[in-house]
Amino acid sequence: MTTILPLASLAALGYTTWYLILCAASPWGRCRRCRGARSHRTTIGTRRDCTRCDGTGIRVRAGRRLLDHIRAEYRDGHP
Repeated sequence: MTTILPLASLAALGYTTWYLILCAASPWGRCRRCRGARSHRTTIGTRRDCTRCDGTGIRVRAGRRLLDHIRAEYRDGHP
């Protein structure tokens, strides 16, 4: 039991670090609503452009938005 907790913490730290590096290197990811297809089916069966990604199929990753927010807060707080 004493070795499981440090290993789980290390795994979570490793995944977080990997995700932040990914967000810094590649800020764009596939849209989760249309899965990168640029359009999705409506309830009546027709296809229309995805409104979340404006039909591009890509969106800014959540981690990248978090990094940009932290940078802006730091920049605004330190003249």
